[in-house]
Amino acid sequence: MKAFRLIWFGQLVSIFGSEVTIFALAIWVWQETGQVTALALIPVFGWLPGLLFGPLAGALVDRWNRRLVLMLSDGGAAAMTLMLLILYLSGNLQIWHLYLAAAVGSLFSAFQWPALSATISLMVDKEDYSRANGLMSLAESTAMILAPVAGAVLITFLNLGDIFFIDLLTFLVALTTLLIVAIPEPKREEAPEEAKLLSLWADTWYGFVYILRRPGLLGIQLLLFSYNFVKSFGFAVLVPMVLARSGGDTLVLGAVQSAAGIGAVVGGLILSFWAGTNRQIHGVLGGIVLASLFTQVLFGLASEVLLWSAFAFIGTVFRPWINAANQAIWQRKVPSAVQGRVFGARATIALIALPLGYLFAGPLADHVFEPAMQPGGAWAELFGPLVGAGPGSGMALMTVGAGIITVLIGVVGYFIRPIRQVETIIPDHDTSPKKTQAVTA
Repeated sequence: MKAFRLIWFGQLVSIFGSEVTIFALAIWVWQETGQVTALALIPVFGWLPGLLFGPLAGALVDRWNRRLVLMLSDGGAAAMTLMLLILYLSGNLQIWHLYLAAAVGSLFSAFQWPALSATISLMVDKEDYSRANGLMSLAESTAMILAPVAGAVLITFLNLGDIFFIDLLTFLVALTTLLIVAIPEPKREEAPEEAKLLSLWADTWYGFVYILRRPGLLGIQLLLFSYNFVKSFGFAVLVPMVLARSGGDTLVLGAVQSAAGIGAVVGGLILSFWAGTNRQIHGVLGGIVLASLFTQVLFGLASEVLLWSAFAFIGTVFRPWINAANQAIWQRKVPSAVQGRVFGARATIALIALPLGYLFAGPLADHVFEPAMQPGGAWAELFGPLVGAGPGSGMALMTVGAGIITVLIGVVGYFIRPIRQVETIIPDHDTSPKKTQAVTA
């Protein structure tokens, strides 16, 4: 784990720098335009290219040197930051430049996730997969908590150009760790026969074919797609629901979001010291049930900051468990030589669920749930005793409903044999993970 921890540290620093920049850019866009739409379009441009390019990126990851892919993905993101810095210093930075940078950055990110996920299985023993994946969740959660605080302080004393420069320094740290750590390459000859000698175009679709031919992995992927899709209905309305039910108190919202971030950090820390259950599927299905129960069902039923914060904290402790256990299953079952293709397909399927859910959640909240849960509304008498009637009650009902469905999704997974027994039905791949003791390439 020593070599992997060094790479992890570099990624932690880089993610933190990127999150600080994103926070500062959000403030700059709001100050420049005062428009929510202008701000919301940035993540949209950051999603779509990666969604479309993910399968091809995964195919290329399996063909190219893993270290080179990771360096190119970090270097490409750094190039976008450098472009924004130059535009800012020259006084020419405009909103559309941010959309362009987000879109191009998304293309490079499409390479990074499958490459990094596949690299873990080459550098870490399979017994430590959950621990390594927990560390990656910890890096993201830590950045989620610290970046807004650091960004708020830095933007007070520095300008946007200074923050761009700091972000470039964090990219340099990540690139340095990739240079000094020996990253093993998968044995291409150990790829399944069906994956050998494919054209790049066929390689692009191979990840989907691989998943479709294995009912257990397909079942997990469809279950998680359903979970992410339904979950997004509650998460899309979380911020406006809290604001509506707290009278627009941003301090309450900040407290709730901080509690959620701390919970995710605690969950990641636990996993970094504990490899999880013997059967990783319990981490996936049990994590879905517990996370949904606290962060959606009980959260939606609550109406005060202490309960919101408590449920957000407890529920998000289980989120890293879902991700880490799921990753560990795939890293054990999919040969290293084709993990880029398969993980690229997984990422594309997962990303589709989120924008689809968000697309439907807004209109449902505005035109169905909120009007129906106002005093005298169509559902107020029936559901009012549960979530109250008034501003935010419709969104609270949406959150509770989404939570109940996602709890059931986790429970149903235990009744589907290919999912429940995926770890015994599908054998571990034959490639033995290499422990990299030296940290000099």
